[in-house]
Amino acid sequence: MERFWNWTKTAAVDSGEQRTLHLEGIIAEQTWLDDDITPALFKEELYAEDGPVTVVINSVGGDCVAAAQIYNMLAEYPHPVTVKIDGIAASAASVIAMAGNTVLMSPVACMMIHNPATVAMGDHTDMEKAIQMLDAVKDSIVNAYVLKTGLARDQISAMMDAETWMDATKAVELGFADGVVQPPTDATATQKAGLLFSRKAADLVLVNKLEQLCPIATAIPSADEVDAAALYDRLEKLRQSISPEQ
Repeated sequence: MERFWNWTKTAAVDSGEQRTLHLEGIIAEQTWLDDDITPALFKEELYAEDGPVTVVINSVGGDCVAAAQIYNMLAEYPHPVTVKIDGIAASAASVIAMAGNTVLMSPVACMMIHNPATVAMGDHTDMEKAIQMLDAVKDSIVNAYVLKTGLARDQISAMMDAETWMDATKAVELGFADGVVQPPTDATATQKAGLLFSRKAADLVLVNKLEQLCPIATAIPSADEVDAAALYDRLEKLRQSISPEQ
């Protein structure tokens, strides 16, 4: 059986280890409906250990029945559940996110809610039954959003009709999320994070690589010691070493 979930453990500052549940890709891509093994296995793994759980979501959604069962399992779990959306939580995946005691989003993540969909075939009676089923499923999904956000049912229903996309700021504003995951601010954490989005560090890497191809007599300082003037001077020396002025 191909799973759409994966458990990992990371070191925690306060209590040794922290369990993390990764939900990625299509929720229940192969099977969940009429499957007693898959939900039971998921629940068994969830309750295999005690303590807080972090759920990392990067999924465009999938089976709404699977999402409902996972939502219930996480909501009933007797320890804190933190949801972190690091890419996208769309459709059924957004329902699962609502089970978190705390829901955090990356500043570059997004969430999408919309109406449930299905495929139906038959006469007008069959079509009417399909519509009734979709209405019931939508009502159940609205319940999860209302419990998390406190918004009116009519407002959420209209958002689903319109297929609403939210960035982290909008999701927090509307109550679908509790906060935005902030990048590290101290120097040590920034260094460990690989100096993400640092223009100075990126320029330094480029100059260092160029100097390896065209060696010149110059010291290579760290990223913290480099300023714009120093980088310009090194680039000028590289230019002269490649095309010396006549």
